[in-house]
Amino acid sequence: MRLYNKKVIALVDQEFEDLELWYPILRLREEGATVHLVGQEANKEYIGKYGVPAKSDYAFHDIDIVDYDAILVPGGWAPDKLRRYPEVLHFVKEMDKAKKPIGQICHAGWVLISAKILDGKKVTSTPGIKDDMENAGATWFDEPVIIDDHIISSRRPPDLPPYVKAFADKLAES
Repeated sequence: MRLYNKKVIALVDQEFEDLELWYPILRLREEGATVHLVGQEANKEYIGKYGVPAKSDYAFHDIDIVDYDAILVPGGWAPDKLRRYPEVLHFVKEMDKAKKPIGQICHAGWVLISAKILDGKKVTSTPGIKDDMENAGATWFDEPVIIDDHIISSRRPPDLPPYVKAFADKLAES
């Protein structure tokens, strides 16, 4: 249980990519991490793109980011909503300043773009937002997972095993 004392935020909103939210949560919990689902409202059921529900543990305003060791941003269409919340951008910026692990997969790069933390970083994402990532100042790679210091990025669901392993390894180091 190498992640026993680690606390992770998993952001959630409607139309998250089901596997990109749940696979990391379950794997991190298997390794002992506490993972809280955090959305705009507490105790709300959010529905993924393919119908899998996720009930939030807390609302954005309920948490203090300094109490957490890492943050996960799922893909799907949720990132386009999540990046509009000032609290989410604050969470990502604070994690970045503290050099705590930030995991992003698929379209989740939009949240990091809006938080303005990608300039000079190496990343990957779904190829559909490659131009967005590059326009934010990042160098984009077509690889299953890219680790640039504390930012761990991935492309899509088939890349989940190496992505979550890299994220868990980085979290264990922190």
